[in-house]
Amino acid sequence: MSDEPVTGRFAPTPSGPLHFGSLVTAVASYCHAKAQHGRWLVRIEDVDTPRVVNGSIDHILQVLEAFGFEWDGQIEYQRDHFDRYRQVLQSLFDQHLCYACECSRKTLRDANAQSGPLGLVYPEFCRLKSLGQKGHSVRINTEGCGIVHYIDQVHGKVGFNIEKQLGDFVLRRADGIYAYHLAVVIDDEQQGVNQIVRGADLLEATCLHLFLQKALGYKTPQYLHIPLVRNKKGHKLSKQTGATAVNLNDKSSLLIEALAILGQPVDREMEQASAKEILISAIANWNHHNIAVPSGDIY
Repeated sequence: MSDEPVTGRFAPTPSGPLHFGSLVTAVASYCHAKAQHGRWLVRIEDVDTPRVVNGSIDHILQVLEAFGFEWDGQIEYQRDHFDRYRQVLQSLFDQHLCYACECSRKTLRDANAQSGPLGLVYPEFCRLKSLGQKGHSVRINTEGCGIVHYIDQVHGKVGFNIEKQLGDFVLRRADGIYAYHLAVVIDDEQQGVNQIVRGADLLEATCLHLFLQKALGYKTPQYLHIPLVRNKKGHKLSKQTGATAVNLNDKSSLLIEALAILGQPVDREMEQASAKEILISAIANWNHHNIAVPSGDIY
């Protein structure tokens, strides 16, 4: 990355209230950007509209404000950028880099498609069929891409063979909904995001993003993937695993707990301080080298 000013972001999915795992990500992304005197953006990733839960966007923003986060610029919503995604996808079609596909997940399961780290490995059934886009999903052609590498600021060198371990992946579903991988790459480029902090569950998926960035002629940000926060069963804390909303009556201790998970110095006397004061102190003392590589603490 060049010497351009740092721009980070926090991009929650509004499929439920903000839970502790998302709070840890917000703390990490905020401190990492602000410690470098950078900008911190908030983007609501609501591209998958059927998953959006009514009231969750307002709740997320209210929680961020209550914890003392201050974002730069206006909040972005993916739902406002569908035309942008369509135009970019069409440009990939025009370059013969993607194609329409009629295969469903059932089709792939019935064909005994292999299972890889990111799902079923696509066996190229529709790559040469020249199907029309209407009513079909759209996949990007990964033929010959080999292993994609990048250097993560916590985990070091990460590599993933997209062609062999996933195959041609979906950029738009058959129901017309744009894939997260496409939307997030376009949005980060459009917003000038050059430092991305998020959970370690996206370590390998980031290689897909680098592949798309290259295809689209975009810049590649720096990446920092933090440990996952897990529940007592060892599952990632998420809406799907029953994560509950953060308790706004316990802001200071939750922030201190988040900083401890991130390996940051914690002064327990700060529990008496306000959430804003704790964030200011965390920014002043932030050191991403203290973040541990092992997957997250149990909460």
